Amino acid sequence: MAEYWDQYWRERKSRRRFLGTAGVAGVGAASLALVGCGDDDDGGGEAGLATPTSGAAATPTPADPFANAKKGGTYKAFITNDPQSLDPFANANFLTKSLAAFAHSRLMKFNAGPGVKKAELKAVPDLAESVETSPDGIVWTFKIRKDAKFHNVAPVNGRPVTSEDVKFSIDRGTDPKAPPAALLAGANGIDRVEYPDANTVKMTLKAPNAAWLDVLADTNGLFIQPKEAGGGYDPTKLVIGSGPWIFDGYTTSVGLKYKKNPDWFVKGFPLMDGLDYAIIPEYANQIAQYKAGNLDTVGIRAEDLVDMKKALPNATLYGEVSQLLSFMFFDTDPTSPWNKDDRVRQAISMSLDRDAITDLGYNITKLKAAGLDVKTGWNNIIPFGMERYWLDPQGPNAGEGAKFFKYNVADAKALLSAAGYPNGFEATYQYAGDIYGATFNAIAEANIQFLNAIGIKTTTDVQPYVSKYFPQTFSKGNFKGIAFGYETPFPEVGQYTTRQFSGKDTINHGNNFNDAKLQDIGQKQQRELDPVKRKELMNEYQRYHATKMYYIPNQAGAGTGWEGWQEWIKNTEIQTVPGSYGGGTEELPFRWSTKA
Repeated sequence: MAEYWDQYWRERKSRRRFLGTAGVAGVGAASLALVGCGDDDDGGGEAGLATPTSGAAATPTPADPFANAKKGGTYKAFITNDPQSLDPFANANFLTKSLAAFAHSRLMKFNAGPGVKKAELKAVPDLAESVETSPDGIVWTFKIRKDAKFHNVAPVNGRPVTSEDVKFSIDRGTDPKAPPAALLAGANGIDRVEYPDANTVKMTLKAPNAAWLDVLADTNGLFIQPKEAGGGYDPTKLVIGSGPWIFDGYTTSVGLKYKKNPDWFVKGFPLMDGLDYAIIPEYANQIAQYKAGNLDTVGIRAEDLVDMKKALPNATLYGEVSQLLSFMFFDTDPTSPWNKDDRVRQAISMSLDRDAITDLGYNITKLKAAGLDVKTGWNNIIPFGMERYWLDPQGPNAGEGAKFFKYNVADAKALLSAAGYPNGFEATYQYAGDIYGATFNAIAEANIQFLNAIGIKTTTDVQPYVSKYFPQTFSKGNFKGIAFGYETPFPEVGQYTTRQFSGKDTINHGNNFNDAKLQDIGQKQQRELDPVKRKELMNEYQRYHATKMYYIPNQAGAGTGWEGWQEWIKNTEIQTVPGSYGGGTEELPFRWSTKA
């Protein structure tokens, strides 16, 4: 097993700060020396199914972190709702994509491993054995692993993965109606693909793309399905891939089961025999099941940390700021106030007390008083957790739009008056109340008070996520009024520009702000190979957007999210891109249980 991790030890510089049983058993909450780099709220764990978490320091790692690993056992976790589909090319629901990563491989993945810090996460081969690119960054040639096999499930029956399967999957993913079409075949995406032999895939892009390997590692993009999914079986009901876990059944409102793939090309893994994901919508029930030992992991609200530490003193607690952006977005009716005048959107942004919202959602004041060094910041149109590209709205380089991030009720009312609404106006305000957890819901409710305070009189529509919010409000913009939700937590920054302003994404929240400047910046940054110049382009993107506030960044997702693991679950420090959906491949196969 040690060889698999050699590449990580060669790159590793230092461990993240981590709170585990060795350092804190019997220690009170005031002594929990965690650095919060964390995310949102209560969730289902590393699959990206609810709350991503934060990182932290530890003792040196042995040469083989699996030297004492036990094989066997079933990992017990949960999701908060039923997936809208099991087919990742049929639906962009985050549960669908998270679960797809359990069973399917991608050409690339992220190099999560012991000691790999968030800033060091990068795209590495998954189903690909190697990749080469032309000097101009236009042509990318992938060699498919010859030891990769699909699951031994009819009608595929464990046959080798070939370039025909990659072709089938690329054709599905680049279909204009498919959720990943804009990501894979947009202005900087696939122009044509050649398949010289059974193990070679040659992609030619429309333009240089500095982040193409990250795009292929992103679980919002290209999963590799067997060609039989085109007629040999129904991929909305049966899941077959070449990844670490074999689909073993799904019962609506009850849960999903997976068993280990003994033929996975990462030899010796997964360590556990299976996964059992229950569907548990209620936070109180999640916590009760975790305390009773029926769940191996749970997302923990900040206000419950002290009680949890007392209840399970030997459990592992972990906190992290996710790369997760919450925002308000608007209907497309040209007669709506926010579409008639920029000042209405600017006023709405100024109505938000972002510090108070952060404290409400993440208990910042009390955690700092308890001695925790909790990291805080305001989401820009790029989330706070995406440190490499985030521009601080309160920083010296924020530009003229920085004033619209500042809480100022008087100025917000003045802007509304200048826009022709001295007495405010009425609006429907909508969000999904059954999916993201208690922290999100608390902030969603607080937004109502802030809007009311500047004269926007709201009627609230709390929508079911699966049947209304995701397919209509979020995906198509089929709503009237103001909506609040999460953007997809893209691991690659350029995907925010594609989703928000390219006009090419099949999911666009109904955005009809056809801003040529933002579109131009979006294309330039994706083609820029110099990382310093690319960062400045993203800074320009954020500065300019702040003057317009087409979307109103909010603070759900910008605080430290906490996760707990039972004391018997090991290798929990292996964490992939915060907020991403790839944990089924990048984390879970390498966790093990002392109870096995």
